[in-house]
Amino acid sequence: MKKLSAAFTLLLLVTLPVRSQDVKLTILHTNDLHSRLAGFAPESAYTPLIINNDRTIGGFARIASIIKNEKQKSGQNTLVIDAGDFLMGTLFHTVETETGFQLPLMKRMGYDIVAIGNHEFDFGPEALARIITNSLKAGDIPQILLGNAVFSRTDDSDNSLEDLYKKEVIRRTTIRDIGGIKIGIFSLLGVDAVKVSPKARPVTFLNPLSFAEKAVKELKSANCNIIICVSHSGVVKDKNGKWAGEDISLASKVHGIDLIISGHTHTVLSRPEIVNGVPVVQAGELGEYVGKIVLSGKNGRYSLESYKLIPVNDSIPGDKVTDDLIKGQQNVITEKILEPLKLDYSKPVAESGFMLECDEHGNLDDSNLGPFVADAIHYFLNCHGLGGDDVSMVSAGVIRDRMMPGFQSAADIFRIVPLGSGSDGIPGYALSRLYVTGRELKNILEVLLVAQRSNPDYHCYFSGVKAEYNPDRRLLKKISKIDIEKPGGKLVNVDLSKRNKKLYSIAANSYMLQFVSIIKKKTHGIVNVVPKDKNGVKVTDMSLGTVDIDANRDGVQEGKEWLAVIDYLKQMKDTNGDGVPNLDSLYSKPVRTFTVVRK
Repeated sequence: MKKLSAAFTLLLLVTLPVRSQDVKLTILHTNDLHSRLAGFAPESAYTPLIINNDRTIGGFARIASIIKNEKQKSGQNTLVIDAGDFLMGTLFHTVETETGFQLPLMKRMGYDIVAIGNHEFDFGPEALARIITNSLKAGDIPQILLGNAVFSRTDDSDNSLEDLYKKEVIRRTTIRDIGGIKIGIFSLLGVDAVKVSPKARPVTFLNPLSFAEKAVKELKSANCNIIICVSHSGVVKDKNGKWAGEDISLASKVHGIDLIISGHTHTVLSRPEIVNGVPVVQAGELGEYVGKIVLSGKNGRYSLESYKLIPVNDSIPGDKVTDDLIKGQQNVITEKILEPLKLDYSKPVAESGFMLECDEHGNLDDSNLGPFVADAIHYFLNCHGLGGDDVSMVSAGVIRDRMMPGFQSAADIFRIVPLGSGSDGIPGYALSRLYVTGRELKNILEVLLVAQRSNPDYHCYFSGVKAEYNPDRRLLKKISKIDIEKPGGKLVNVDLSKRNKKLYSIAANSYMLQFVSIIKKKTHGIVNVVPKDKNGVKVTDMSLGTVDIDANRDGVQEGKEWLAVIDYLKQMKDTNGDGVPNLDSLYSKPVRTFTVVRK
């Protein structure tokens, strides 16, 4: 990042009332770290204690060094804040409910405050409470903030989290006195973040604007000189290319906030967006940057002196103690999660000579990663005597990382599809299967084609099926032909008429298949799909469709997307003779399911 020019710095000046003495305040901030403790892509290349020898990004050892160096420059007048979604996204999060490792590590790195984002609720409020409680047992933790949460009066399943508020382990607001400056800080979860937090229930959330007004009033009455909102809401570009989103609206509508540290949208703001004199900042995602804000006092007032994003890359020598602690946690993950699956944290399972990605901000039709994951699920279910399926699918919303060139370990593969949990103690959503008629299959594909326009997370990738469609036609008239691809590449046409009662199986993770069961509700009764078992009996409990990958063992041994990907990679050919399978060059280009036919 280039240093801000003098002219641009003057453009950023924002006056904030403080006490009479002149003091500089440095604020370091991150957001959406998603448990990327060991850098990313691929982890086998990550060597944080050696500089200038790899292209990996991020990593907590490097972030710890940045915080340490900046604190040495700024002395005690430094505040370090994370704006939420610090958990969820790697194998590290899978053992957090037992070990409570990450929060004490962040405290040791120098974090003062962390906000709760939507992904902290991925396993529900009780699991979040266990993570925080076990973190307290493991050591000191940063002050946790979440302001606009509301707890149920009738459902006890959020009581443990509510108790942490009563003990002030989690607070709605906090006040810090730094260098004579009284700083009031509050956090909130935005509207979209709440919308994508179904597992947060029975916790609900106050309107963020209403809560922000209340919090500002409270902190003003406490004579705070500066008020900071840590908002897990977001900043996005509008159709005209201008910055918009919930945090821009927050800055324009709520008076009294002096700085908004934003998260949720994974946006890189290389310069603050100034709205009504309020700087809004966000530092990308996954620890790729640490934001640095410097407020300087002159004649009893403060100005935003400078802002920059510090790249977290191989030019930063990592902190050894932090790196050693992380390596110790990798051993815990191997013992608890990977060894029972006959996997190792660092051992390569495959090698890729090109990048696979699914960019939600780009052209999702051009993804090569989405079709690869769908093919992996299809292979897994059809090549291991698991009953097979006709159509396998995965949505862009559950694909969370790229596959970079190089050796891929189990940890690298897990990062691609890390979400969810099942009932067997193995992380990841369970793979499930249901059955529909040919006409219902057509209706499902039609609805998904429309749904992806409103939200890129709904963009789906398929394996085992080919379809022809006309995007110019109305709903339920778009798709004209569907073929099921049988082993050996043979295509079998699907009769799309109502008279065809033959059932076709669809497989995906359990979370995604829930969508099929509510299509009638989502389309206001226009489209009706009745999920069935293989005998044609209506299925109301979607868990009954969970695929059991080992019928010889008691209980249900759940298949997982990430394990399907590893299995698929392992059967690929070793083309360069190094003993490690190579990713098939088929995936160097997009693989398309739908063919546009305008007729």
